Amino acid sequence: MILNPHRFAALLVVIVLASCQSKKTPVQANNRNMGPMVVDGFLVTPQTISDKIEVPGSLMPAEETQIRTEVSGRVVRLNVQEGTTINQGELLVKLFDQDLQANLKKLQVQLEIANKNEERLRELLSINGISQQDYDLSKLNVENLKADIESVQIAISKTEIRAPYRGRVGLRNVSLGTYLSPTEIITTIRQVEQLKLEFAVPEKYAKDVRAGSKVTFRVDGGNRDHIASVIATESGVDQTTRTLRIRALVTSNHTELVPGVFAKVFLQLGNSTNAMLIPTQAVLPQIRNKQVILLRKDSAFFTTVETGIRDSVYVQILNGIKPGDTVVTTGLMAIRPNAKIKIGSLSRYQSK
Repeated sequence: MILNPHRFAALLVVIVLASCQSKKTPVQANNRNMGPMVVDGFLVTPQTISDKIEVPGSLMPAEETQIRTEVSGRVVRLNVQEGTTINQGELLVKLFDQDLQANLKKLQVQLEIANKNEERLRELLSINGISQQDYDLSKLNVENLKADIESVQIAISKTEIRAPYRGRVGLRNVSLGTYLSPTEIITTIRQVEQLKLEFAVPEKYAKDVRAGSKVTFRVDGGNRDHIASVIATESGVDQTTRTLRIRALVTSNHTELVPGVFAKVFLQLGNSTNAMLIPTQAVLPQIRNKQVILLRKDSAFFTTVETGIRDSVYVQILNGIKPGDTVVTTGLMAIRPNAKIKIGSLSRYQSK
């Protein structure tokens, strides 16, 4: 078949155009402007905070003494009424002392005779009837007898065991007629009208607890809070537990406050009036440090921070940010350094 020259030329043009069209490819680069990433932010403002901690403690009597005897002897009088309150100086136990009483009477008679002899010799000395040495020996004998009497009186006083202060008597461990030795505990006396609270805090709070500080506590099984005032702290931190022992005086008086019971002590320590708080989810943990993302003009800026007190919502930043900074709180894993960002929602600290 013979083609018309004009038709052939037209067909050739169509083929060439189709060939050129088939060589065109779609534009690979996307020239559309995506714009900055929209994230939420948190405005940093100074806040007043304190770290609330809970530590175990124990109630103690203001004074507690184990009653023992200084000397061995048989109990001839027993005045230990268990569970009763006794006054200071009241007799608790009397040991056998008749031998000491007999010796005391003997020495008192000897002293009486020695005094009369010393008076006669003094009169003789005044008229030069005796030498000064003879009179001095009689005077020395009087002084020796007085010293012996005082020694016996002290020994007799050791057979009398008296209450060192007003307090409540515990259970007694001896009976009338028992032969006591200094190693045996007769009973325990406690001053329960005033109680003490003993507890310990971690060493990082050692500088925040001082005499006069108020603490709140609740005893095991109790249904109300009580107040105590710190009276003293240990002179140093315990090297084993890394804690500081503290003793406080209980200011309230309630029937549920019994010496020896367990107590939960609540303290507010580490008080700061210029704390920088941010949401806890804004902190990016790294291998060796922690970072947060700040808004610098219109870009993301990564900065290393040091954290302090934290709770379920906020964490304190000790270093790395300043008041007025805007911390990014969302989209953290998708943001790269110097990436363009835009704050969609800005929040502030809200106290709980």
